[in-house]
Order: sequence, then C-alpha cells, then structure tokens
Amino acid sequence: MATSEEPAKQGHPNQAFGWAATDTSGVLSPVKFSRRATEEKDVRVKVLFCGICHTDLHMIKNEWGKTRYPLVPGHEIVGTVTEVGSQVKKFEVGDKVGVGFFIGACHSCDNCGNDLENYCPKKIYTYGSTDYDGTATQGGFSDFIVVEDRYVVRIPDNLPLDAAAPLLCAGITVYSPLKYFELTKPGMHIGVVGLGGVGHVAVKFAKAFGVKVTVISTSPNKKKEAIELLGADSFLVSHDQDQMQHAMGTMDGIIDTVFAVHSLLPLLGLLKSHGKLIMVAAQNKPLELPVYALMSGRKVVASSLSGGLKETQEMIDFAGKHNITADIEVVPMEYVNTAMERLMKGDIRYRFVIDTGNTMKAGQDKIAQ
Repeated sequence: MATSEEPAKQGHPNQAFGWAATDTSGVLSPVKFSRRATEEKDVRVKVLFCGICHTDLHMIKNEWGKTRYPLVPGHEIVGTVTEVGSQVKKFEVGDKVGVGFFIGACHSCDNCGNDLENYCPKKIYTYGSTDYDGTATQGGFSDFIVVEDRYVVRIPDNLPLDAAAPLLCAGITVYSPLKYFELTKPGMHIGVVGLGGVGHVAVKFAKAFGVKVTVISTSPNKKKEAIELLGADSFLVSHDQDQMQHAMGTMDGIIDTVFAVHSLLPLLGLLKSHGKLIMVAAQNKPLELPVYALMSGRKVVASSLSGGLKETQEMIDFAGKHNITADIEVVPMEYVNTAMERLMKGDIRYRFVIDTGNTMKAGQDKIAQ
C-alpha cells in the first residue's frame, strides 16, 4: 500500500465527485477527482448508499500512519450498475450490487488461489491504496465507482440497499471468523464483546446460525436492546465481577469487536477449554497477552480480516435468506463530519449510512472553481 510519503499518479478520463479528507484533522469537504473509464472487465456502479466504518475514522485522521491525502473514504458501497465492460457476463445494467473493502489482488498467490483475496499481500484497498495503473484508489463517499467485476457482489432483492451496505464490512468481518473457527454449530455458546456497528451484526449472524449468544459490554444500559431488539440470550457487564465470575468457563468462542485497548484476561476466563477468542478490531496500541490463561485450557487467541469474494457473496446471500440487515441511521452527505464526531463518541445505534444517491450533489457548488 502506498503511504503518505508515496504519492500516486492522478488522471483519468471520467470526472467524479465526492467528499475527501485533506489532512490529519479528518475534516471532509467536497472534491472533484477522476475515475478510469469502464474497461472490458469492469463494472461502473452508481453509489446509492455508503456505510461509515470505524476504519474510515482511523484513515481520515492518519491514525495508522499510512494515509495519503486527499482521501475519499468509504468501503461499504451499494448501488446500481450503470455500465459494464465487454467481457462482463455476471452483471447487467440495473443490477443491485455492492463493493467492499478491497478491489484488487495479485490473482496468483496461494491466498488468491484459495478464494482468500483478503489475505493477498498485494491486495488493493478500495481507498487509500494504489491501483494497478499507479493511480490512487478512492472510496464510496462519491457519486460512482469503477471496479473489476470479480470484486463486485450481488445484493439479494429482498434486502434494502441502505441497511445492507454495512454488511460489506461489518457483516463479513464477523461471518468469516464464525465460519472458519467453527463457531456456528447449533447449541454452542458464543460471546460478543461490544455492541456497536460490528457487534450488533455479530449477534444477528450468530443467532441465525442457531447458537446461544451473550453480549459482553461495559454499558449496562445496552442490556435491553441487546436482548429485546437484537435477540441475544444473555448479557454481561464486563466490569461486574460477580456476573463475570458466574459466567467463567461457559463459552465456546468469543468475537471481540472493541477498538479500545482492554484487558483480555477476563474474556479468556469466560472460555471453556479449547475455547477461541477472535479479535476483529484493530487497536491502536498493543494488547497484553496473558499466556498462562491460554495454557490452562488450551485456549486460542486469533484474528480475522474480512473475507474473500466468494465468502462475501455467501455472506450476503445468507443475510438475504435470514433477513439480516444492519440497524442504521441514514444521513445526508453534508452531515458526514458530524457523523464522524458522533461515531468517535459512540453516539450511534448502530451504523451510519450516507444517502449518497440523493444528497451527493448538494455539495458540488461548494467546490472552488
């Protein structure tokens, strides 16, 4: 991936419009940029909705030290196909589709050969990366995007596009580890740490698989929504020692969705022998790993990063079959900076989605000519 010190080439024939961060303040403003013409294997997508992910917040502020400005974020993209290349057979104009967090890979490594493009060392991120032709990739806070067809997924007809958008990141982020680490067997007991944009989707997918779900949170006031609205079976307040002690050794696996630095020891105590603690959020600082707590029960701490394209399509089809969507707050494009501030404070139930299709044009007149 290109860094902030490695400028990418610019210049494509099609003018696009979006909102970009231009420095570490993370403030987004309207910007004109360019996208490539639709090539023979490409699909051009009119962006109708784009979810806001916590990764967007990290990237616009360069908190991971690899942001290149100007940066148009957004990798939870849904919309309709408006043009297809001459060799595209899977999609037609008018199809409802989605684009997730990466749009390219080498197609020759072992990971790519096993439908794990998400682990390809040369994968190209939807934004903040360098495309095959050396130009900067820009994300879905924009009016359209051009993507190779193999990186586009079909959205089931029964899923509303706005509430389906976060599944392209949050959904596959939890679906993939649940499947890979074999935490989907009916009757299993799974913990979900954190009830935010990713955590609430984890509850929904786990329940659809038929497992018992306990939400683990620092916020006692989330108990009612976890159980009554999302269908969790039980709720633990992580700083309540009595509750945590009572639940020791009861869980087969835990999906930890919390970005803030926190202790792993209490969570490892909740696991049965051979239990698995799966980290799916990228903390800014290293976490302490208490090895003895692993040894005492042959427990595992592991992680997972999104999913390959085959699995992402499988996930979205599963969501369609079980009517799984994210709980969202739809906002206009011009609200994006306020949404970012609220996201930083955790003031959202549970995912912001930008109505790009109806509100993107409102900011165009703000661009200096």
